Amino acid sequence: MENLQQKRILVLTADAGFGHRRAANAVVAALDELYGTDCLVELVNLLDDERVRPFLRNTQVDHDQFARELRTIYGYGWQASRAALPSAVIGSGLLTMLYRVMRDLLERFQPDAIVNTYPLYHTSLRAIFVVRRRRVPLLTVVTDFGTVHRLWFSRVIDDCLVASERVREQAIHYGVDADKVHITGIPIDPAFSKEGRDARTIRAELGWQPDLTTVLAVGSRRVPDLAEVLIGLNGTGLPVQLAVVAGRDIELFQKLEGIHWQFPTYLYEWSDKMPTLMHAADCVMSKAGGLVIAEALACGLPLLLVNVMPDQEKGNVEIVLKQGVGELGVSAEGTASILQRWLDRGGEELAQRTRNARQLGRPRAAYEVAERAWMAAHRPRQASD
Repeated sequence: MENLQQKRILVLTADAGFGHRRAANAVVAALDELYGTDCLVELVNLLDDERVRPFLRNTQVDHDQFARELRTIYGYGWQASRAALPSAVIGSGLLTMLYRVMRDLLERFQPDAIVNTYPLYHTSLRAIFVVRRRRVPLLTVVTDFGTVHRLWFSRVIDDCLVASERVREQAIHYGVDADKVHITGIPIDPAFSKEGRDARTIRAELGWQPDLTTVLAVGSRRVPDLAEVLIGLNGTGLPVQLAVVAGRDIELFQKLEGIHWQFPTYLYEWSDKMPTLMHAADCVMSKAGGLVIAEALACGLPLLLVNVMPDQEKGNVEIVLKQGVGELGVSAEGTASILQRWLDRGGEELAQRTRNARQLGRPRAAYEVAERAWMAAHRPRQASD
């Protein structure tokens, strides 16, 4: 029997990096848990449509290459494109490339609300709303903590959901009404909010040493320096144990398998149990991506950042440093030195950074976004501007 009260929520994402997809998946999971069959959810990566020009589709694949090989050029390009004129040109190009695909998706699914986790979709959505002369409530979820691209922001947004006051200020600066911008945190897997066991219990279940300070290193093809950092750490004699999730980076995983480790080390090529692994750790070593930072903070874990995407992630680093929840290691030796300092005097500095992280963490961000999307789906339809 048809559910006449059912609301239809469209979640838009892309696979240029891991963060957009993971945030979208978290919102979908929260919507399903909270509203079940009363809410029909569809998750779509518009860039996967065959009608999208290969140039734009391939930005998802090329993102890895830019991150590894063209870091300085990528940084200059990202910074330049944040200016008003280049952003307008990009927006016009995106409208041309995405309008028909977006229009057909909206006509097919007929959403009551849209949750967007990717910055390149606003131009086509706004054009469609103008042509149709009616709007669908649009919630945009920004997936970084610091300086973000102006394409994240548009007057077409009804609710702009951000991770920090700094991003909120940028949204307002770029024209989003202040009363539409809300600090919710970045949506992460709802499982992060459900683990109630203490770290020692989880470590014992995983086969780790229950009483050793535990460093969880999160890698991928986007973290090119991680192996060197871990090898440097291996020679320090620090009283720690190490868990590494290689993020499907086979080359990294195989390289680490060939090392004679001086402390207990547990290697995972990939894991679908990141909430469990993080709750078993004392700190996280990773690149400065918005999602991994949000996940670490949700578990109350300080961050040892070892890699930064030019410009795009610099703001994340600044927030981590300013809030006292972590540090940036600029070399293998520097990273080891930071960890040594954290462990000195009985781990006094590590404990303080842990307290800071717990204050900032928002483990229920996905639920807040889901609740706002559900409320938006019940709003009366409005005429477009």
